[in-house]
Amino acid sequence: MTLAQQAPGLPRVGDAEAAPVRIFHEPRVYLLARQTLAEQELERFLTEHGISWESDSEIAAERLVETAGRICYMSFARPRPGGNAAYVRHILEAGHGSVLEHAVWTFLFAGVSRSLTHELVRHRAGFSYSQLSQRYVDESVAEYVEPRVIAEDPELHQLWVETIAKMHQAYVQLAEKLLEKFRHEPDRTLRRKLARQAARSVLPNATETKIVVTANARAWRHFIEMRASRWADVEIRQLAVKVLRILQQEAPHLFGDYELRALPDGTYEAITPYRKV
Repeated sequence: MTLAQQAPGLPRVGDAEAAPVRIFHEPRVYLLARQTLAEQELERFLTEHGISWESDSEIAAERLVETAGRICYMSFARPRPGGNAAYVRHILEAGHGSVLEHAVWTFLFAGVSRSLTHELVRHRAGFSYSQLSQRYVDESVAEYVEPRVIAEDPELHQLWVETIAKMHQAYVQLAEKLLEKFRHEPDRTLRRKLARQAARSVLPNATETKIVVTANARAWRHFIEMRASRWADVEIRQLAVKVLRILQQEAPHLFGDYELRALPDGTYEAITPYRKV
C-alpha cells in the first residue's frame, strides 16, 4: 500500500464528494524550528571579559553547547585539540549532559496514531507538546494508522478495515445525534465541542493525529535511546529513527555517535556507546 490511500470497506463520510479515507503506514516528520545563536551578544560577553575565542563549528546548537560548557570552567583560553567535535565527544564520554539541554529543536509529527502519542507524551523532562484536539476538530474525515504487521496480511488487514469502519461509523452517528441533542445550546462552537468530546469515546487508538514537539538535545537523545530500541513499539521506533536521521544532519557532533542497525522486521534500531548522557 501507499502511504495514504482509499481503503476498500471504509465508508466515505458526508456527501459524495467527501475526501477518501486515508490509511497511514509511515510517520510524517517535519522540522519546524532549530536552535539559533545571538552572535553579537556572545561576542559582547567575550569582549567584556577580554576573551578571544571562536568555535570551529558553524552549527548554532553545537556552538551553544560548547559555549555553555566552557562557561562552567571559563576554559575559553584552553581549547581541546580537535575543536568542537572533540569537545562534544568529551561531554558525551563524561556524561555531562546538562549542557546539551540548551540546544533545542521543534518537530511536527503527522500520520501517527493516538497509540504512539500516548507513549510519546510520557517523555516529560525537556519536552513540550501541542496536539490536535478531538474536541474541536471533526474526526468524521477518516484517517487511521495501520500497523505494518496487519497491513502485510490480507486476512488481518480485512478484519482491521471492517473493525475501523464500524467504529468510525459509530463516531459519525453519535456526533450527529449529539448535535441534535444539544440543539438548544445557543453557542454553536460549544454545541459542536460537546458533541465531539462525547462521540470521540468510540474512536480507536489507530486514529491518526498531529502533534508539535519541542525538546532539547539531551531529551531527544533519551527519546531516541528509549524509542529507537528493538524493544520499542514498531511505529514509534520508525518515528524515532526518522528524528535521529534529521538530527544527525542538523548537529552531527551531538548525534553522530548513534549507529543504525537493521532489524529482522525491516526497521532499524539506534545504538550508542554514550547512553544516558
